[in-house]
Amino acid sequence: MTRLSACFALTGLLLAAAVPAVAQDMVPQPGDVPVAAPPFSPYAGREFPTRVYWGDTHLHTAVSVDAGTMNRIGQEDAYRFARGEEVTTTHGLRVKLSRPLDFLVISDHAEMYGLMPQLLKGDPDVLASDTGRRWYGQLTSGDNQVVFATAMEIVASLSQKDPPMASDRIVRNAWQAYTALADRYNEPGRFTAIIGYEYTTMGGNNLHRNVLFRGDAAEANRTVPFSQFDSQNPEDLWRALDEFRRGSGAEVLAIPHNGNLSNGRMFSVETFDGKPYSRELAELRASLEPVIEVTQIKGDGEAHPLLSPNDEFADFETWDRSNLNGTEAKRPEMLQYEYAREALKTGLALERSLGVNPF
Repeated sequence: MTRLSACFALTGLLLAAAVPAVAQDMVPQPGDVPVAAPPFSPYAGREFPTRVYWGDTHLHTAVSVDAGTMNRIGQEDAYRFARGEEVTTTHGLRVKLSRPLDFLVISDHAEMYGLMPQLLKGDPDVLASDTGRRWYGQLTSGDNQVVFATAMEIVASLSQKDPPMASDRIVRNAWQAYTALADRYNEPGRFTAIIGYEYTTMGGNNLHRNVLFRGDAAEANRTVPFSQFDSQNPEDLWRALDEFRRGSGAEVLAIPHNGNLSNGRMFSVETFDGKPYSRELAELRASLEPVIEVTQIKGDGEAHPLLSPNDEFADFETWDRSNLNGTEAKRPEMLQYEYAREALKTGLALERSLGVNPF
């Protein structure tokens, strides 16, 4: 019995003891009980979903180069935590959600996917390279300053045009281990483990996307994560994903995030190379990016007070001083190409000229 129901029960006993006649009069008769109304009948042709599900489409674990430098929580513990089980953090804290999630996308970074666990284990393939041996020695040196400096060097390598070491075998093995784990934890009707990864490009001028696959491991294993080492141009990511879905018949989508840190590039009216959008490219982007991640810890990406001056909530969690890593200052003319509300208007303008709204 809950505390509230116990209170009501006690109140009822007191009333019955004090005024029994009145208490009996208060007992509802069959005719006094309201009859339940028939369920609402939706109008004909309604097809949109009506059930809300709660989950996370952007989670990094120790498999990611950035999170893996400071965190030892792996992908399996991430699934266990999302499903409502208790896990122990890197610092020894026991944690558990108050209620489980409905779904989870572990979107570890595509760049050097799976490197950190192998590096920390001293994997022979990693130690075969000069960079791998140096990083391993520094991370296991026991000197906190050296460890931190090395971690920052590894994270910075995400922004380089070329990978600091060959890691194709590590990436493929780690990807296949992850997709198998996702299949194992996926339980239709109770918990959905969506396979995905993050494409992390353009360094400070954030053009990051989380890529989500609708299918299972058998379909996702027909490819490997496309990274900025393959191309820093998001249009090449779209083409690779389009080739994958055409060849496999599987569905895939990309979710951009933090346009507010792209310094005017996320929703630009120009292509990556500064050319006008073509109808074909607009159609490709629209087919792959139907949604965006509009708000997260690195700032809100829906609205800005300079763009929505009459909205008193447009300054919610604003991060507008620079790009992601602070290498380029923000200029006012960049803002209209960074935020979702303006992207909707920009997309309508492009639709008038192209016949397609890319946003």
